[in-house]
Amino acid sequence: MTTVDHALTRPRDLAAGSLAVLRRHPLIAVLAVLVPAFQLSTGSFLDPSNLSGIATDAATLAIVAVPLALLVISGYLDLSVGSTLALGGLVAGRLASDGQPPVVAVAGALAAGAAVGAVNGVLCCYLGLSPFVVTLGMLTAVRGLAQQVFPLPLSGFGSGFAWLGGARIAGLTAPVVIAAAVLVVGALFLAWTPTGRHVFAIGVNREAAHLSGIDIRRTPFALFVATGVAAALAGAIKASVLDSVVAGTSGAGFELAALTAVLVGGVALTGGSGSVFGVLLGVVFLGGLQNGLTLLNVPTFWQQMAQGTALIAGAALAYFAPRPGR
Repeated sequence: MTTVDHALTRPRDLAAGSLAVLRRHPLIAVLAVLVPAFQLSTGSFLDPSNLSGIATDAATLAIVAVPLALLVISGYLDLSVGSTLALGGLVAGRLASDGQPPVVAVAGALAAGAAVGAVNGVLCCYLGLSPFVVTLGMLTAVRGLAQQVFPLPLSGFGSGFAWLGGARIAGLTAPVVIAAAVLVVGALFLAWTPTGRHVFAIGVNREAAHLSGIDIRRTPFALFVATGVAAALAGAIKASVLDSVVAGTSGAGFELAALTAVLVGGVALTGGSGSVFGVLLGVVFLGGLQNGLTLLNVPTFWQQMAQGTALIAGAALAYFAPRPGR
């Protein structure tokens, strides 16, 4: 092929590659329309202070959405993350208000989250119970436990604990830095480790994965624990940012937001397909959508309708997105 031929085919290759990326991640096109629309209608959407607020608010969602996405890719589901978030925030808040060092407070929250994840993992992965039924039950049970143990709102956790939600590292808030680390680790795990490849294999065909020598119980069990830990960490961060936590309302509906980010990001609910980059797009989309609607003074019930519509759209996008075997 001549140099002229190369010059002629290069634009076609670029266009084909761009279409392939958009087909796999249609949220890129949605964001390309949504962001300018919000900026034109509000005049402040792209202000640095507003973008910083969006990033900080979306950080806790990203922290939970990444391990949840890996769990869904493996063919499982966790609907208890909102209640686990509340429990983590309450445990961390109580330890901090009792004068424990912030490290101890966060460690206590992570232990509580790991315990919830371990119960989910044993029931679903080793006993073979339905993940939907088990984690839906845990959503209610953990919330009830939190209200029983912490019947009164907690607040006043001290300046040391406030570092977790308010400190700045290289110009970024601590929650954003933590979320970025989770995203990077999740992407590397999924793309570059044998266990990451096992996650896809289990989600595509559990029986075939078992016959290939993959431990089809231990890997998703570990992902259940990781999801519980991440939810509890998100709860500790929220408690730090707000300097308060209430057992009955903290994290309410968070499981819907996390699942929406995962599905809108292109993870198939049936398992076997998805990427951390897609989840990042889903988190950015939800964070931007909520912030933009808030700036426009859209009533809360319309925002809830928009989030529900996004969940349905995410399920449709995940179904029609290209994946192995289709």
